[in-house]
Amino acid sequence: MSFFLEILKLTLPSLVVFFTVYFMLKLLLEERQRMDAVLLRQDAQKITLPLRLQAYERLTLLCDRASIPNTLLRVRMPGMTVAQLTHALLIAINQEFDHNTSQQLFVSDTLWRIITVARQQTILLITQAAEGLDPQAADEALVNRLLAMLEAQGEPTPLQQAIVAIRTEAGQLF
Repeated sequence: MSFFLEILKLTLPSLVVFFTVYFMLKLLLEERQRMDAVLLRQDAQKITLPLRLQAYERLTLLCDRASIPNTLLRVRMPGMTVAQLTHALLIAINQEFDHNTSQQLFVSDTLWRIITVARQQTILLITQAAEGLDPQAADEALVNRLLAMLEAQGEPTPLQQAIVAIRTEAGQLF
């Protein structure tokens, strides 16, 4: 029995020391792992933040360039017909959108859906304005109808609303 007590006297303190060291090292390693994860996230943000800001900038330009007045200024040429202008407007808006599709990687799904819906509503407005007009008529009829429809909306256009959404999301980065 005394032999057993002697072994217990020697073993028990060493077990206490072992478990103390084990848990201390475990806590230290977990804290080190958390710190490494934080540093990794910070390093990643140094790279992704500029890319995200550039994406917000490009999407703002997309919405601005795809707006009907700006697109009209770019694509309208003298002597165009309603059909030609309608076609040119739709192509220009789709090309702007297609050119910036990759930016969806850097923005939220909600913002991307807002921009997509704004594009669809703009295209719908153009096609509605062209309905009922003689396709061979001068483009002036389509321009007047589009501008009248925009003015009749009275509220911000879908693309203007998308720009507000872009600003809001970009503002959340800071």
